[in-house]
Amino acid sequence: MLKHIFLFVLLCLAIAAGVLFYLSRGDTARLTVEQLSGREPKMTAPRREWLPTANIPDMVGWKADEKPVAAAGLTVSRFADGLSHPRSMLSLPNGDILVAETASPERTVGGVTGFVMGILMGQAGADVPSPNRIVLLRDSDGDGKADARHVLLEGLNSPYGMALVDGTLYVANTDALMAFPYKEGDTKIETAGRKILNLPKQAPNFHWTRSMVASPDGTLLYVGVGSASNIGEYGLDKEENRAAVLEVNPKTGDYRIFASGLRNPVGMAWEPNSGELWAVVNERDMLGGDLVPDYLTRVEFGAFYGWPWNYWGGHEDKRVQPQRLELREYTHRPDYGLGAHTAPLGLSFATNAKLGKPFTNGAFIGLHGSWNRKPLAGYKVVFVNFDANGKPKGLPVDLLTGFLNDDEARGRPVDVLIDSAGSLLVSDDAGGVIWRVSNAKAASNGR
Repeated sequence: MLKHIFLFVLLCLAIAAGVLFYLSRGDTARLTVEQLSGREPKMTAPRREWLPTANIPDMVGWKADEKPVAAAGLTVSRFADGLSHPRSMLSLPNGDILVAETASPERTVGGVTGFVMGILMGQAGADVPSPNRIVLLRDSDGDGKADARHVLLEGLNSPYGMALVDGTLYVANTDALMAFPYKEGDTKIETAGRKILNLPKQAPNFHWTRSMVASPDGTLLYVGVGSASNIGEYGLDKEENRAAVLEVNPKTGDYRIFASGLRNPVGMAWEPNSGELWAVVNERDMLGGDLVPDYLTRVEFGAFYGWPWNYWGGHEDKRVQPQRLELREYTHRPDYGLGAHTAPLGLSFATNAKLGKPFTNGAFIGLHGSWNRKPLAGYKVVFVNFDANGKPKGLPVDLLTGFLNDDEARGRPVDVLIDSAGSLLVSDDAGGVIWRVSNAKAASNGR
């Protein structure tokens, strides 16, 4: 009996060693992030991976005297630190900043790929208990640093999206859209929330965030719901109302699918010149380090963006069966590539920003960073310039870097937000910091 147990343990160790060896090799990207960015990213043949490539930097955090590196002419400081997994942010009319301290809900991930991905997410610092609260940060003396901190809401369920409309604070938990009464200056909401509607939470719920933005007139809410899986491998029945942006009437709870085929739409914002809704989207994995470029795109009503059957305007993903070739001619092509596996999460347009040129007309984007690409990609905040017609142009411009140091990561940028002074706030979930990027000269000149 003991002999059999010993042999079984040896077999398990051999299998584990083989998996680790495979992961240590993985796929190496052949193109640069720049080649996979812009309006015409280079598309190559897929290189199918049977297990995800593992390339995860050690999470070392920030020392007291360390900070990211801002673009020339800008400075960066700590708006708040000591936070627990800060992610999405919302600016209130009085200048207070709401921050969702949140992480993935507990979940059971099936299959070998899911098991491996779970291990890798833990190594990346993404597999931590969710604090499940919203914190209010207040800079009462206007010195660019929060001097007061309050827990506004707690007992939530992996909250992410937030919107304030006419005295109601809407919060998108991973499983439900909630409404809470709010009046200016509140530092604590004691009233129980009102559920507006349930949100999709089908297992394994890989993409658990529920981003949200209100329409300009406040009558509708737009909620981003990512897919439950990579390419529907657990069954498309688990993808109902997922990989989509939902349009919700908060008064009635009625909703419809506004756009579909978006694998994981996270940051959303309204482009100021065109008035159109835009989003950053995380594309699929395990086709090699050069596929598929994550992207920034207009979110058009009724549009289908390809997931899971195809990508980038009609490139067929032959892993998905049965095929739906008839959908290719109806697939919308994304507007702008952001590099493969860069994991864009935050999006904010430069309206009211006072950072000076070249950060005056376009979009700030937080790239959370890759965990399955060699070499690493993302781990920074970039700016995408837009023309006067509301279309992106050129290549992304680095705004905030220094999160990576060779094979170590001090933090991972998530959301980006313009504060009341025109500076850019950047949430760093792995570092537990809200960074503030400012330009004193531009602010004094009104721009």
